[in-house]
Parts: sequence; structure tokens; C-alpha cells
Amino acid sequence: MSEENNKLIAIFEDHPVRRAWVEKEEKWYFSVVDIIAILTEQPDHKRAQSYWTTLKNRLKTEGSEVVTKCDQLKMRSSDGKSYLTDAADVETVFRLVQSIPSPKAEPFKLWLAKVGYERMQETVDPELAVARGRKKQTVQKVVNSGNFLSTKKPRELI
Repeated sequence: MSEENNKLIAIFEDHPVRRAWVEKEEKWYFSVVDIIAILTEQPDHKRAQSYWTTLKNRLKTEGSEVVTKCDQLKMRSSDGKSYLTDAADVETVFRLVQSIPSPKAEPFKLWLAKVGYERMQETVDPELAVARGRKKQTVQKVVNSGNFLSTKKPRELI
């Protein structure tokens, strides 16, 4: 699969989280700003980005490795264009979630573990990956429309 075809939207409590599968590392990477928007209950992307910038500076000052473990990957934005976006693997996201005071932190960690478990199951049973691929086609139509960040999506599209 091409890199573009491996990009998906995952849904947490009706909120989209952009993610990318990096084949070389065999890992999911998730948009840090999308996660921060969920945890801080901030629907405004620019404010979530500002929160992330402030948090990054604080974490750097504290000597945290979380910031250095974030990579920049191209992900599609609400305007339909792809931009370099701070992204983190599951381990780094868990550490990041611990840095943000939020009542949504624990449910988010459980959701993230479920997403990782589903991917492991797909490596054991490739038929699960085929079924996910069919769902992904529907998700890709939503992503291509450019309205995925402002529209609620059904949970079945995970």
C-alpha cells in the first residue's frame, strides 16, 4: 500500500483523530493536536495548536523526551491539503496524555489500547485487515471531502 492509502481517521467519542501507519516501523502515529483538542475539549484547531506549543515548551524545559519522540508526518487538514503535523506513536501518546490534566485521559488511554490491539489482531488474521480496508474506503471518501474535522462520524468507521 502507498503511504497515502495508509492514512486513516480513527474515531474517539465522535471526534476524529488523524493517524498514519508507518510501514517501515510497523507503528501507528497519531496527530498530537487532534489528541490535545479531545483531551482539552477544544473544538478550535488553532487553540489546540497553541496549547500544544505551550505544552511542548514546558516539556522541553522539564527535560521530557516526549517532544523529541514526536515526528512530523504529512496528514490531511480540514482544507483538504496535506501538511506536516506533529505525530506520536502509541507509547509517546500514552506519555503525552499523562501530561495533560483531563477527565478524558483514562477513556482515551483505553481507546488507544483498543486501536493497537485491533492492529495486532489484523497481523494474525489478515481477513480482519481486508474488512478494515472496506471500511477505510468509506472513511477515505469523508477525508477527501475535507469536512472530517468539523463533522461527527459514526463509530463504525474506525
